[in-house]
Amino acid sequence: MKEKMHNKPRKRKNTWTQYLVTALWVLIGFVCGIAFVKYIRIPENNVTLYEALFYLCGLLLGMCVAIITQLILHEAGHLIFGLLSGYRFSSFRLFNLILVNENGKLKLKRLEIAGTGGQCLMVPPDLKDGKIPFVFYNLGGALMNLIAGVIFICMYFLLRDIQLFSVVMLLCAAVGFVFAITNGVPMRTNTVDNDGYNTLALARNKDAMRAFWIQLKVSEKISKDVRLKDMPEEWFAVPSDEAMQNSMIAVLGVFACSRLMDQQQFEKANELMIHMFAADSNICGIHRNLLICDRIYIELITENRQEHLAELFSKEQKKFMRQMQNFPSVLRTQYAYALLCEHDVAKAEQIKTQFQKCARVYPYPNEILSEKGLMEIAKKHA
Repeated sequence: MKEKMHNKPRKRKNTWTQYLVTALWVLIGFVCGIAFVKYIRIPENNVTLYEALFYLCGLLLGMCVAIITQLILHEAGHLIFGLLSGYRFSSFRLFNLILVNENGKLKLKRLEIAGTGGQCLMVPPDLKDGKIPFVFYNLGGALMNLIAGVIFICMYFLLRDIQLFSVVMLLCAAVGFVFAITNGVPMRTNTVDNDGYNTLALARNKDAMRAFWIQLKVSEKISKDVRLKDMPEEWFAVPSDEAMQNSMIAVLGVFACSRLMDQQQFEKANELMIHMFAADSNICGIHRNLLICDRIYIELITENRQEHLAELFSKEQKKFMRQMQNFPSVLRTQYAYALLCEHDVAKAEQIKTQFQKCARVYPYPNEILSEKGLMEIAKKHA
């Protein structure tokens, strides 16, 4: 009998939050239109096509400045409110650049995660009565965007006679309010859960608090070059199916799978992943797709069944792997696929070269060491 793969994420209906996001970005477009008309003063000046294009480029540049500014402020908000809540700095990422606290030394590395423009990870305080402060750390980014939006709108009205500057202030304010709402109002995307959703998941379930603490402690250990297989075993106890309906607790199941992969217990890892998919655990999109990468790898080094590989390599999975093409576990899986399915040694060597290039700037050497071991196993099976 054909094994059911259970790889597809739970289907989510369009909710009012998704419509809200669309409406807000439409509003941004409307604000841009007003800013464009105001900036080039269409009623007052007879502008040529080239002049209009020049002004439009200036407006687009202003929008880029607004987005980058609010993104920096968002992650700074997590950092500031985290520090005020008793957390310690671990890493700060903007786009694909990440500043990591590596055993007391700050080092600049590269890390790109699909669906995210940045991330600020911190070391949590110790649990007290099973609790840690979580609201301000999680919502600090949205609060900072909101505060900045109010400041920028005030600057717009105070300095509206300064043409270009006032337009940029208006765009910064608009983007800030959109960031505050889209990050603060609980919602999910195809890849990650937003800050509001995570905060709600923590508030609703006392066990989620410990899960959140473990996630941050695992991050801390990884930054200190400790491998998953060498971390405390109790951190990786698999929660019940019912508990993993909470997205924050479901991450512990993901961590348990990753630890089994690091221990090279492939049969157990595969069984757990199949079970979690079948139970429809509330795993966010990016974790689900990374687990499917692990399932592809395990299938390749074991039974290597073409029909199963075809199911695992869905259209969505291929798209994800293209987006995460410089991520170590994705490259490891592509390397194994080139060797064991396509039997293309030259392609495998190209992927290996790409992996080595990625490894030089990747922030967590322990993960690279684990992935190298998995690539060696794939090579032995070729």
